[in-house]
Formats: sequence, C-alpha cells, structure tokens
Amino acid sequence: MTPQAATISLPSELAEEIARLVESGAYPDAGAVVAAGLEALGPSEAEIETWLREEVLPVVDEMDRDPSRALSAEQVRASLDARRKAWEAG
Repeated sequence: MTPQAATISLPSELAEEIARLVESGAYPDAGAVVAAGLEALGPSEAEIETWLREEVLPVVDEMDRDPSRALSAEQVRASLDARRKAWEAG
C-alpha cells in the first residue's frame, strides 16, 4: 500500500495516546497506530455483515412469509426471563 499524507483532527486524549504509543516504541509512527486501529475494526465489521446476511436476513425473510411464527414481546420477555433464571440457578 502506498502511503498518502492526511491531516486529521483528534481529541487531545487520542492524540496523546497515539504519541504515547509511538514514544513507547510500540509503533514506528502515528500512521502505523491509525493503521492498526483501522485493521482491528475491519474483521468485526465483516463478521457483522456475514452474521446479518447469513443468520438475520433468512429469519426476516421467513417472518415475512409466515408472520404467524413470530413471538409477541410478552413471549420473548417470558422466554428471556426463564433463561436468565435457569442460568442464575446454575
């Protein structure tokens, strides 16, 4: 990847954290700190996108086809309460 200069404004706390990481030797420069942060965000967004596409959308499609399968808010709350109680009972 070819480096490209950019100017950004950060809250002072973030700028200080970047400077601290560079000064500690953990990163060679501020750009490397920003790149590491962006790389750390990448997989989580991809994982969320995969989850939405593979697990959530099929359920939404099924509910659109047959709304009678849906649970009421009261049914969901009762189910979650029962699961919580079972979990707490250990």
